[in-house]
Amino acid sequence: MSSSITRVRLKQIEELIAKGQRLDERGLRDYREIKIEQGLIERAEGSARVLLGKTEILVGVKVETGEPFPDTPNEGVQTVNAELVPIASPNFEPGPPDENSIELARVVDRGIRESKAIDTLKLCIEPGKKVFVVFVDVYVLNHDGNLIDASALAAMAALLNTKMPNYEIKDGELKIKQGYTPLPMKSHPITVTVGKINNSLIVDPGLEEEQVMDSRLSMAVNDDGNICAIQKGGSGYFTPQQILEASKIAQEKAAELRKKLEW
Repeated sequence: MSSSITRVRLKQIEELIAKGQRLDERGLRDYREIKIEQGLIERAEGSARVLLGKTEILVGVKVETGEPFPDTPNEGVQTVNAELVPIASPNFEPGPPDENSIELARVVDRGIRESKAIDTLKLCIEPGKKVFVVFVDVYVLNHDGNLIDASALAAMAALLNTKMPNYEIKDGELKIKQGYTPLPMKSHPITVTVGKINNSLIVDPGLEEEQVMDSRLSMAVNDDGNICAIQKGGSGYFTPQQILEASKIAQEKAAELRKKLEW
């Protein structure tokens, strides 16, 4: 978007927000329409697709065996990767992960990790030697704003859809048995992003709003309504009062979004 168009659009967005309105006629604290589908990828242990307005995210989960980290020998491992598929936006290019995909993966990972969403103790097969590793792969298929919330929601929906193989240890070796069991989950974190345009706070910023907003706060909220992870983006700032206000918005919206998940 050219600078002249940006200035015109910014003025239009600012004028609407001053009236409590937005370009797509939402209220300042309204999410776009959300659709969640689970179990789409046949070869994955779990999967989900989320449509947040026109933003589209696909997440696949694989469960494999591997070694634990030395400092957590009794716990399984989780890892999140994100790929900004080139067809999703003219700004996405093929090649190794850039800073945007790395940030997206880290924010999604942190919400899951800090809320203790996955019961990693139950992923231990043989302490210090063998554990289950949960790979969460996030694919951005269409970018129309707020990739963080859509990706975090899709990741949680995919994890709730994930099945682990039944197994037994026989003669010191891992034997995979018939049947599956759900991935052990302890919490269902929801990430809510609040954007700031001038001094107004908005929920679920769309792509055009992202292009003109000063900054954003993304907060992961666990089942108890506690904020367990925060990521700030953008060059602007939030006053202490705005941070408190954004926190309350995040807690309120997380409770609403969590009802859309099935487990």
